[in-house]
Amino acid sequence: MNQTSETPLPVPRATVLAALWAAGVLVRLAFIGLEPATAPVADETMWLMALTRIPAAHFSPFANYPIFHPPLYPYFLAGANALFGSLVAVKVLQALVGSLIIPAVFRIGLRLFGSRTAAGAAALAAFYPELIWFSAHFWCETLFLAFLWWAIERVIAADDASSIRSAAGAGVLFGLAVLTRETVLYLLPLAALWLARPRSGRRIALPAALLAAAFAVVSPWTARNWIQFDAFIPVSTGGGLNLYQGNAPISRGEVYNEYYANEGKVEQYRWARTAGIEVILSRQPGWIFEKIRDEGPKLAELDSLALIHLRRRAYAEPSCGVYRGVAAIVILPWMLIALGSILALSRAPVDRRTVLLTGLLAGYLLLHIATHGFSRYRLPVVPGFMILAAALLDLDPRGGAAPARRALLATLLIALALLLAPSALDQLGHLGLAAPPGYEGFAPVCRA
Repeated sequence: MNQTSETPLPVPRATVLAALWAAGVLVRLAFIGLEPATAPVADETMWLMALTRIPAAHFSPFANYPIFHPPLYPYFLAGANALFGSLVAVKVLQALVGSLIIPAVFRIGLRLFGSRTAAGAAALAAFYPELIWFSAHFWCETLFLAFLWWAIERVIAADDASSIRSAAGAGVLFGLAVLTRETVLYLLPLAALWLARPRSGRRIALPAALLAAAFAVVSPWTARNWIQFDAFIPVSTGGGLNLYQGNAPISRGEVYNEYYANEGKVEQYRWARTAGIEVILSRQPGWIFEKIRDEGPKLAELDSLALIHLRRRAYAEPSCGVYRGVAAIVILPWMLIALGSILALSRAPVDRRTVLLTGLLAGYLLLHIATHGFSRYRLPVVPGFMILAAALLDLDPRGGAAPARRALLATLLIALALLLAPSALDQLGHLGLAAPPGYEGFAPVCRA
C-alpha cells in the first residue's frame, strides 16, 4: 500500500528510518571531527565571503551582495556564523540539515516502489561518501539537496491525498531550493504539470497552490533585485555567464574578459544572457547533440570534489596510496548506483510516479548539459539515482524480460559506458596507472 501524506509510518518502518537517520547524522559528525586539516579552496572562498559582507551590511538585503549567486546559502552561512561564532558549528549545522535527505528519499522510495526500496535508498543517502564530504565543506549543495528532495516528496504526497496543504508545502520548499540554486526554477513547471491531472475538482487547485507558494517565497527577492538594480532579475545573475561560458567556442579566460568588459552587474548579466542565446542559435540544429556529447561525460565523470581537493593539495601533501584509497571510496559507489539505476529503469513500471522521478532527473541534467557539466553538478540528483538503484530490491526481475526492455537495458548500458569512458581514462592518469591528463594544471599525486 502506498504511504499517504497523512498516514504515519508503521512502527517497524519508523524504527528503520530512525536508525538510518541517526547513523547518517553520526557519520557526518564523525567526519567533521576526524577530517584531516584543510583550508577552503576555489568556490568555497567565494561562499565564505558572506561571513563578512552580509554582517557588514547589517544583514540587509539591499546591498550589492549577493546578486551573482542566489541568496539563501550566503545568508545561511552568515547567520549561522553570527549565531554560533564558529565554522565548526556551521559544519555541524550543515550536517544536520544535510541529513534531512535521508527521510526524504525514504518516504519517496516507499511511495514509488516499496519498503525495501525506502530502506535501501535511505541507507545509500546515509552513507554515500560525497554527501558526507560535502557536509564538512562550504558549497550550497548540502542545503539545496534537503530543500529539493523534500519538495519532491511533498509533490508526491499532494498527489496521493489530493492535498492543497501538501502542494503548498512543496511550493515553499521549491521556492527555498530556487533561492539556494536557481536551476530548479525551470523544473517547477514540470512538477506543476504533473499535479494537473483529472481529480475531484483539484486539477487546477494543486498546481496553483504549488506555484503560488513558490512565487510567494521567491518574489520578495525578485522585488529586491528590481528595487536595488532597477532590472528584472528573478533570482541571480550567474546564470547568464554560465549560459555563455558553456556554449561559447572560446576559452574560459576569453569569456571572462568579454564578460567584465561590460560595466555593471546588470549589464554583464544581460550581455552574457543575450550572447549565450545567440551562440546557441548559431549552433543549430546540432547544438543539443553536441552538448550531450561534450557535457554528458562531464556530468557522469568518475571524479569528485573530494579527489580534486587532494589534487589541489588542500590537505597536507597526500600519498599515492591515500589518493587511490579515497578514489575507490568515492568513485565505486557512484558507479554502482549508476549501474543499479539503469537496471531498475529496465524493470520499472511506466507509471506516473516513475515518469515524475525520471523526468525531473532528465530535466535537471539537461539544464546542465545546456550550460556545462561537472561531477559536483550531478550531486543534487544523485538521490534520485539512489532511489532507482534501491528499487531493485522491490522490482520483479521478470519486468525486464520483454525484448523491448532488454533492448532498453542494452542501450542504457552502452550510453553509460560511453559517458564514463573519458573520465575513466583521466582517472587512470590521476591514479598513476597512465600518463596524467595535461589539462588540469596540478602536479599529479600518483606519478606514472
